[in-house]
Amino acid sequence: MSLVPTFATAPSFLGAPWGHQAGFTVAGIPLDIGTTNRAGARSGPQAIRQASRMLVDGAHPTRWVDPATLPLVDAGDFRIALGDLPTSLRLIEEQAAPLPHLLALGGEHGITLALLRALSKRLSAPLALVHFDAHVDTWPDNFGQPLGHGSVFFHAIREGLVDPRRMIQVGIRSPVQREVWDWTLDQGVTILTGQEVQELGPAAVAERIRATVEEAPAYLSFDIDALDPAFAPGTGTPEIGGLASWQAQAILRRLDGLDFRGMDVVEVAPAFDTAEITALAAATVVWEYLALVAPR
Repeated sequence: MSLVPTFATAPSFLGAPWGHQAGFTVAGIPLDIGTTNRAGARSGPQAIRQASRMLVDGAHPTRWVDPATLPLVDAGDFRIALGDLPTSLRLIEEQAAPLPHLLALGGEHGITLALLRALSKRLSAPLALVHFDAHVDTWPDNFGQPLGHGSVFFHAIREGLVDPRRMIQVGIRSPVQREVWDWTLDQGVTILTGQEVQELGPAAVAERIRATVEEAPAYLSFDIDALDPAFAPGTGTPEIGGLASWQAQAILRRLDGLDFRGMDVVEVAPAFDTAEITALAAATVVWEYLALVAPR
């Protein structure tokens, strides 16, 4: 056990040293100008870092690796252009490009488009995508804003950043126009609704993810509103009927062996949180991911 109590850990993610180049790089992206309901996700990165202090006092209890001891650095927060969404996405892409394995703390879900652009260019190939969310995020625009947080995967598919036949959405349950739903399915995307996740159970959901992704290089995008508001109230667009935090954990723990190349956790809005439970859930998703991809 460390002699440093958790509340005194350095204010980086998992107390990691500050830096830019390592096996794994954490970066905050404090952007929320493309949100459609409650703003506040710009404050997510610092809240997630703060909550991560609860996760530094030992190894993962099933994989027996301590993510805090991995070659991990915290690059701080990316630069954005205040009030300018297209320029902000360009800046995010530029800053993500040189980082070999990035774990991004959002911020709104729109940041994922820039991150996928950077990673797809590096790999010179489309990615498989594992997407936890309450919303399909394949709207062509959000109330006239084409780059809003609900349009990220419409553009990712259209730009060839992801292979929709290797894309699976987990926990979907929000209101949605039928033409948006049908367009998403027509591209080849697999959708598991919140109700289907509950009925199938974590093991079967994980098998569906594995069958969809197969051996392709993959990206994990976890919108915290995939969780039910009982477990994640601190978000901008909550939807009832979501996953329990233990279900998300149980699914993630069954995804070992997939070829993940990066991830993000997004839409944490601390102003609406209660007792840091949303921020802790988000920090735990990143911690679980690190345990998943850590060398064994």
